[in-house]
Amino acid sequence: MPDPSHDNFRQRVYQIVAAIPYGRLTTYGDVARLAGSPRAARQVGGLLSRPPEGSNLPWHRVVNRHGAISLSGEDFYHQLRGLQAEGLLLQDSGRFDLARCRWRPEDGD
Repeated sequence: MPDPSHDNFRQRVYQIVAAIPYGRLTTYGDVARLAGSPRAARQVGGLLSRPPEGSNLPWHRVVNRHGAISLSGEDFYHQLRGLQAEGLLLQDSGRFDLARCRWRPEDGD
């Protein structure tokens, strides 16, 4: 029998990610915390690696706690292109400027 708490967490994650505004980003840990499971950043990453079929979920707006893309290969470039299309530029350090473009709904964003 499926664990209903897992389904609830999944739905909360998808709702949070869907709410990230265009041109902003957040971290896996932020999403986990907002979903009520602050230690579940890896689970957030797992869920976002396989979004619902046919969804327009803006998963590309979620990066690691350092502001970097955690993916590799073509997946890295796919996420990078999505963020660049929204005006977010990768710094020379290989990270995005979280201080400038991080979405925090508790701050009224």
